[in-house]
Amino acid sequence: MAGKRRKARIIALKALYELDSVDHEPREILSRLLEENPVPADVAAFVQELVSGVLDHREEIDEVIRQKAPAWPLEQVAVIDRNILRLAIYEILIDNRVPVRAAINEAVELAKSFGGESSPKFVNGVLGSVSIMTTN
Repeated sequence: MAGKRRKARIIALKALYELDSVDHEPREILSRLLEENPVPADVAAFVQELVSGVLDHREEIDEVIRQKAPAWPLEQVAVIDRNILRLAIYEILIDNRVPVRAAINEAVELAKSFGGESSPKFVNGVLGSVSIMTTN
């Protein structure tokens, strides 16, 4: 199942990246990405849940990023890193269906695959601070 969930996260990340970069309709982006990356219905549903969840809670999630990475104004965080963080914070603080460590590990793997050289360390550091919120 981890393979399916990782594929879903990758597609969701691509959608969130595009939404953050250009002003396209979320439904159109998701339809196109799911057509380009055929996945089983349960994976497609998970992709849609992730994207909808992040979009529905974006202000709240962005505030968490601002609090946990105060040295980095949100607008100056690389678009890919910002959306990896949004996805993971949604899963950690709002969705609560994935163990915190698993969500952080998945985010770091996405950062390794799609981010810059310092992305994995940055993402891990911010999410380490976020994980403390779950224990308080």
